[in-house]
Amino acid sequence: MTPDTEKPARDHSSRSVPRHLARGALGFGLLLGAVALVPRVGPAALLVAPLALIAFRGCPTCWLVGLAQTVSRGRLERRCTDGICTLESARR
Repeated sequence: MTPDTEKPARDHSSRSVPRHLARGALGFGLLLGAVALVPRVGPAALLVAPLALIAFRGCPTCWLVGLAQTVSRGRLERRCTDGICTLESARR
């Protein structure tokens, strides 16, 4: 399979930067809340942590990759020629 016919990598970006930051705030808030509530509620508080993975659309690293994708959307293009792929400024 050549690079031109491969399926594109999974996109972790959001429609807008504010929406992506809101997902991150929700995800990090859920993680911190789960850990902070362990002394009061016990280990059952950790049941909230998987909801953070839904907000992040994966792990926190996936969220960071998505943030970079969201910020660069429309500014960079991936171009592949003869099996060599590069990032270039998007033509406007």
